[in-house]
Amino acid sequence: MKRTYQYQAGNKTVTREINYIPVRYIIAMLLTVFEVLAIIGVVVLLCYFVPYFYLAAWATEIACVIKIISSDDNPDYKVPWLLFVLILPIAGFMLYFIFASRKLKGKYVRRLRDLKSLSYEKDDSAAFSALYGEDRVAHNTARMLCSIADCSLFENTKTTYFPLGEDMMAALLRDLAEARSFIYMEYFIIEEGKFFDSILEILRQKAAEGVSVKLLYDDIGCMSTLPGNYAKVLQKMGIEAAPFSRLRGNADSEFNNRSHRKITVIDGRIGYTGGINLADEYINERVRFGHWKDTAIRLEGEAVFELTRLFLTDFGINVRHMPSPDHVLYPTDIQCPPNGYVIPFGDGPAPLYRRRVSKSLLQTMLAGATRYAYMTTPYLIIDNDLCTSLENAALRGVDVRIIVPHVPDKRIVFNMTQSFYPRLMHAGVRIYEYTPGFIHAKSYLVDDKYAMIGTVNLDYRSLVHHFENGVWMWNTDAIADLREDIEKTMAASLPVEQHMLKVSLPQRMLRALVRIFAPLL
Repeated sequence: MKRTYQYQAGNKTVTREINYIPVRYIIAMLLTVFEVLAIIGVVVLLCYFVPYFYLAAWATEIACVIKIISSDDNPDYKVPWLLFVLILPIAGFMLYFIFASRKLKGKYVRRLRDLKSLSYEKDDSAAFSALYGEDRVAHNTARMLCSIADCSLFENTKTTYFPLGEDMMAALLRDLAEARSFIYMEYFIIEEGKFFDSILEILRQKAAEGVSVKLLYDDIGCMSTLPGNYAKVLQKMGIEAAPFSRLRGNADSEFNNRSHRKITVIDGRIGYTGGINLADEYINERVRFGHWKDTAIRLEGEAVFELTRLFLTDFGINVRHMPSPDHVLYPTDIQCPPNGYVIPFGDGPAPLYRRRVSKSLLQTMLAGATRYAYMTTPYLIIDNDLCTSLENAALRGVDVRIIVPHVPDKRIVFNMTQSFYPRLMHAGVRIYEYTPGFIHAKSYLVDDKYAMIGTVNLDYRSLVHHFENGVWMWNTDAIADLREDIEKTMAASLPVEQHMLKVSLPQRMLRALVRIFAPLL
C-alpha cells in the first residue's frame, strides 16, 4: 500500500508518495483488542453462570484496590486507575492487571545479564573528588545521578550545542562520512525524506566499506512513517536494523515502554543526542506547525562510552542474537582536554532503573538553583511532586521560566499543558509560548553552571513510561551557548499574562477531566 501527502519545503509544495504497509500494525491492534475483550468477556460470563464466582471477582477487585493504594507509585498515577477499577467493575481491574505494569518482560531481563559484558569499566573517584572541591552542589547532584542511573562522571569530553536541527544535520553528516569502525543510531521517529535519505546514503556506503552499521527505531513511533518491513529493507543494504519492541498484539505494557531515545555513536568517539528525530520537519524542510525549534548536543571524548552502552543495551534486547562486535567499542587512546563535567544517562522502566531518573535529576537541579532555572519543553503535563518543586524554587526567589509551544501539535495535550499555567504562575513561575511555531527542544539550564539536554519532556510519557536519555553538564562550553539560545528563544516568545488564563466553563471541565487521566495517556 502507498500513502501520498503534501508538505511545504521553502516556497514549494512537495508531493511525496511512500511505501506504507499498515497491515502488521492493524493486525496487532486488532489482536490486542480481541485479547482484552476475550479476557474480560470470559470473566463476566463466569460471574453469571458459575455459582459464587462473582464473589471471587469482587474479592479480586478489593485486592486490586488495596494493591493500587499500597503501591509505591505516585498518587497522580494511582487516582485514574482507582477510578477505572471502581467505576468499571470486573473490566476495571482486568484492564489494570493487563496494562498497568511498567516493568520489562522476563525475556528482556534475562538478556540484560548477558549485555553487561558489553559495558565499559571506569573509575571516576578522582573526577568526583575534583568536582567536590570545585562545587559541592554539582558533586552531590552528579553523585545522585550516577547512583540511580548506573552511569559515570566524565571529564575529558568536548561538548557542542546545536540550536536547530539544520545545524545538527550538517555536522552529523560530516561525522558519519568520516566513520571508520562503527555507526550506531537509535531514534524514536525515522521518516524517508531529505534528512534521513542523506543519512541513509552514507550508511549504505559505510556498510559496503565494512563499517559496522546498526540502526534501531521505535516500532510504534514509526508506525505511520515507515513500512512495516523496513528493518528487512535496511538489512538488504548491509545495515543491521531492528524495530524497538516490535508490536505483536500482546495485551500488556508493550504500548508503554517505548524507546523515545535519540542516540548516534560514531566509532565510540563522537556521540549525538537531543530532541531531534530523523524526519524533515526537524530540519524545517517540511512545515507542519510553523517553525520547528529543536536542539541537540554533540559529545566528543570519553563520555560517548555511556551512549554506546545505552545503545547496545537497547539493541541487544530487541534482536534475536546477542550483538558480538568485532571492533573496539570503548577506545583507550582518546585525547580530549577537560571541559567541565559530563554525565550521559538513561531512564526507563524497572529493572533497568529503580527510580525515576529524569524526574529526580530535575527536582535536584531545581532544589540547588539560586538565581534562575530556564526550561524548554513541548509538553507541560507534570505530577504534583514536580509541580511543587517548580513552585518552591519560584517562591524562594529563583527566576523560573518555562518555554512551551504556541502552535500545538496535539490540541488535547496543549489544553493539558495550559491547565498547569494558573497554579505555576500563582507561585511566580513565568511561562512563555514560542510564537513562531512548535518548540520540541528539551533543555534545562540552572545558574549558568548546570544543564541537561536530551529527550526528556515534562510529561508522563517521558517521566514515567518511556526509555529516555539525556546529558547532564557542569561548566562546559555548551552551557553558555544554551543560555544564549534560550534568551533568543524567549525574545521570540509570548509571555503568558494573567488575563490570558480565563477560559470558558466547558473548557475548564474538559481540562479537569483530561488532567485526571493524563498519567495514562
